[in-house]
Amino acid sequence: MLLPDMNLLPALDALLREGSVTGAATVMNVSPSAMSRTLARLRRVVGDPLLVPSGRGLTLTPRARELRPQVAAALGQALAALSPPPPVDLADVRRDFVIRTNDGVAVVLGAALLARAAREAPGVRLRILPEGDEDPADLRDRVDLDLGALPETPPDVRTTHLADFRYMAVVRSPERDPGASAPLTPADFAALPHITASRHGRARSVIDDRLAELGLERRVLATVPTFGAACFLALDTHAFAIVPSGFAERAARVLRLTVHEIPLRLPPVAFDMTWHVRHDADPAHRWLRQTLVELTGDGEVLGGMRPAAE
Repeated sequence: MLLPDMNLLPALDALLREGSVTGAATVMNVSPSAMSRTLARLRRVVGDPLLVPSGRGLTLTPRARELRPQVAAALGQALAALSPPPPVDLADVRRDFVIRTNDGVAVVLGAALLARAAREAPGVRLRILPEGDEDPADLRDRVDLDLGALPETPPDVRTTHLADFRYMAVVRSPERDPGASAPLTPADFAALPHITASRHGRARSVIDDRLAELGLERRVLATVPTFGAACFLALDTHAFAIVPSGFAERAARVLRLTVHEIPLRLPPVAFDMTWHVRHDADPAHRWLRQTLVELTGDGEVLGGMRPAAE
């Protein structure tokens, strides 16, 4: 199908509104002769004379009068489609955001994110999905934002590095276990059993590799799917729960656990924000991303996590 020249639409609108070649030429900032040539083209495209002589001037044909509101509406819609969106008042936004992440991130950032939403975008509701078998393709439809670290992403997915975190060991508090607050040596760390969190049930990690380099080995008492479950198990077992730094500090305050630095040289763990390109210009989604950038740049919110800028 051969499409008509859409550049003719503004000229047609001007001719139908002005009812005059000279008037339309002034509106379009062209010469009357140029507008006459355009009118000739429009007559061929539309199949109607549009403007015909009437006394000393011109008058619209019945077809032209019929077209006038249609052309005005079409031009208005076209201009709206090609214009930047109007500013969005976040107070009027009603939106559910689906965020996929682990319970450690939900605990560390969740309260601060909800507080910001309550102040700035009260119609926003968060739906937090647990991590699982992460597929970047989910970001094309059912997931708005992934917080964590995806190993590989396709070209239509954006990633921003927010922060780094390290793992810590938490154990029940000194009043229940004398000596629980003493600094750890690698041998101390390996001597107690461990509880680890893994959504895939994996018991081995880089911790085991570092201990092996020192001729040490740990015993993993259990693997659980969430960091919260690991901390609750640590309450009633003489075992270390291995959890992210910011989560460890919050769990220690609430559950009467003691936090220990792991006495091994472990690499930092990247904490990224990932989304699909279709959300790049979405004002509400942009607000969500910017809010997370600001929150992760706040050392008080992150706890033991390190902002990306550091």
